[in-house]
Amino acid sequence: MPKPLSLAFDPIARADELWRQRWGAVPSMGAITSIMRAHQILLSEVDAVVKPYGLTFARYEALVLLTFSKAGELPMSKIGERLMVHPTSVTNTVDRLVKSGLVAKRPNPNDGRGTLASITDKGREVCDAATRDLMAMDFGLGAYDDEECAEIFAMLRPLRVTAGDFKDGS
Repeated sequence: MPKPLSLAFDPIARADELWRQRWGAVPSMGAITSIMRAHQILLSEVDAVVKPYGLTFARYEALVLLTFSKAGELPMSKIGERLMVHPTSVTNTVDRLVKSGLVAKRPNPNDGRGTLASITDKGREVCDAATRDLMAMDFGLGAYDDEECAEIFAMLRPLRVTAGDFKDGS
């Protein structure tokens, strides 16, 4: 898909100016609009990199999580907890990975109602290759150096703490 032509002005800055004129200064409006646009840009860029592997970024994240686990497998509930997504989303994501041969599912012997998801050898190979490609394009953040990426991470941390993602200090 071709990139759209660049505008001759920053539409978010223009919206901020018009907002200020109509309702007064609200810096959080410009900030959230910028964050949402950045999300669109980054998701599009990383999805384009993982698409040749039959992945979306959400599926890639699930594979990475499984590679980080000690045994290469986790309960579905733990995957949802760690990725901070609804159980239905986890089921859809893992089922797609199973269909692709990247993950296997089996009953959890420690929980009669639960299911374990396990990364396959093919899943590890795909995860490693996709990771190399994503790292080569700096996960879409090539406009920033390492220090700026650390600043972005630090700036967004209080938002995540306030949302209840984790307790501060952990």
